[in-house]
Amino acid sequence: MAVVHRTTMTPGKLELLTSWLPTRPWYVPTGAAPALSVAGGFRLDDPEGEVGMEFMVVTDASGDRPVTYHVPLAYRGAPLDGSGDDGRAALVGTSEHGVLGTRWIYDGAGDPVLVAQLLALLHGRAQPQAQSETDTPDPSVTRHGAEGPSPAPTGPGTVAEGEDGTVVTVPTDSGPSALTLVRVLRPSAPDPARICVTAPWRLPDGTEHRAPFAFLDV
Repeated sequence: MAVVHRTTMTPGKLELLTSWLPTRPWYVPTGAAPALSVAGGFRLDDPEGEVGMEFMVVTDASGDRPVTYHVPLAYRGAPLDGSGDDGRAALVGTSEHGVLGTRWIYDGAGDPVLVAQLLALLHGRAQPQAQSETDTPDPSVTRHGAEGPSPAPTGPGTVAEGEDGTVVTVPTDSGPSALTLVRVLRPSAPDPARICVTAPWRLPDGTEHRAPFAFLDV
């Protein structure tokens, strides 16, 4: 069970993302530094209790119209084991947590624990948790799509970034699985040809929207 601590992080998550987001190929440039606010999100639990996992939604209001991003983050007490170029590429930054000390914060696409738990969620084997409450399921996060085999990852995934999002190809015991992380969120309905997870977010004007955050092609 992940414990949500009521404490500080220095630098804060939004501060780190302000620098990191413009380096991504799917970021929509506005000609100004991002002006970020938290718009929603949820968490997943690490069965081993070591890695914090937050599927964070942030809205950038620096342009003519707000743009909303899905940024899954993995929080670790030490660098990823064997972090080479892939691990460094996934690192968003480090921060001092008021309770836990130094945390290494990774883009979730490059963290094998987060990817494994997201696959478990897509296959109905993990329960989404509230973003800001300990041990509280989040019923607003829903799975869609046909039932099927529930493969287990057998190694780290290969990450491919593009303008339309991030694809993580994960080796599993039943063959490779292509997991797509939606990065720029736009209101949309689930595609019945895909297994997906949908969740809501709220814009600065108070309107609430919903869309797939991640999906697998059936």
